[in-house]
Amino acid sequence: MSDKTDATPEMPLKDNGIGASGAMLATQTSGLGWKIFPLLLVTFFMGGVTGLYFQPPGMKAFFGLTGLEPGGGTETPIAVAMAQVQAQEQVAVVSEGDIVALGRVLPDGDVLAVATPYGASDARIQEIRVSEGETVKRGDVLAVLDNQSQLENALNTAKATLRVKEAALLQSQETIRASREEAQANLERALATAEQAQSELDRLTPLAERGVATQAALDTATARADEAKRDVERNRATLSRYEAGSGAVQADIAVAEANLEAARVDVSRAESDMERALVKAPIDGMILALNSQVGEKPATEGLVELGDTSQMMVEAEVYQTMIGRVAIGDPVTVSAEALDGDLTGVVSAIGLEIGRQSITSDDPAANTDARVVDVIVKLDAASSEKAKRLTNLETIVRIDAGRLETGQGE
Repeated sequence: MSDKTDATPEMPLKDNGIGASGAMLATQTSGLGWKIFPLLLVTFFMGGVTGLYFQPPGMKAFFGLTGLEPGGGTETPIAVAMAQVQAQEQVAVVSEGDIVALGRVLPDGDVLAVATPYGASDARIQEIRVSEGETVKRGDVLAVLDNQSQLENALNTAKATLRVKEAALLQSQETIRASREEAQANLERALATAEQAQSELDRLTPLAERGVATQAALDTATARADEAKRDVERNRATLSRYEAGSGAVQADIAVAEANLEAARVDVSRAESDMERALVKAPIDGMILALNSQVGEKPATEGLVELGDTSQMMVEAEVYQTMIGRVAIGDPVTVSAEALDGDLTGVVSAIGLEIGRQSITSDDPAANTDARVVDVIVKLDAASSEKAKRLTNLETIVRIDAGRLETGQGE
């Protein structure tokens, strides 16, 4: 019995079709999954990009509830950065007609960098006579250079030479006067001698004719009279040399006067050179900054920075695409965090050249290569007083560029 039991053959399982079909389905599903997976990735990616770009109402509501921001987890959000770049290319219009631009507060006429006088060469600063915030007038001495003593010595030398030339001219004039007086005296003496000789000749002539005087005496008298006449002519010629209109006197005086004029020119030049030791204010204004100290060579950017803060202005950079809407006289509002209230003014000038933007915000996505036109805004009296100590303050400038357009439309 045991042998039969052990030898009993195993009966094969009945195939009802389920096992083979399941295996085949599993194989097909596995192959289909590998084909669908990339499509799912592409679908999810395109959906995410589309959602970030278009931001449908549902996604906006999600971000509003969660407080999240698209791309907020990165330093340079993609969607936000693209929007900011586009905003840089097209100036923000806050309301109809308004144009917003970045600007800086400046004194009227800009900030002047006061340099040392021409020819100061290697001179260093000996004394600074002003301080920051001080108001100065045109021509006030701002600083003294250490070449002042050298220039003073040159001036004193030129003045001494001038005095020598003045004395030389006086000496020449006095010498000519004395010589003229001497020549005049010699002429008068010669005339007297000639008159006496002629009288003697006139006396002896009739006597010699009557035989009372000898011929020798007559000849002697005739010779003396002739000599006296020649002496008179000689002294007259000498006196003529010292007459005011003579060439000799004019030449002597002309040389002395020319030397004197040259000395005066030297003094004038030395006095002008003294200006090279002084740094003076070119305009009325306020000292905004000192760029050098005593003992230093003046800085290349100027010894001091000076500006006329009695009238302040704002230099705004308006994008080239919007400059056509700006006109002279447009009202302007200027704001900044450092200001206690807004500043007001009007557009006073519009630049004629398109340049590169120099005023940028702190936004890392700001476009620093934008093309702009400078627009000058003249602030009113109250705003100028408020901004006079805020030179170079960066501001937001709002130009009501639609005012004139609205008036034309009406």
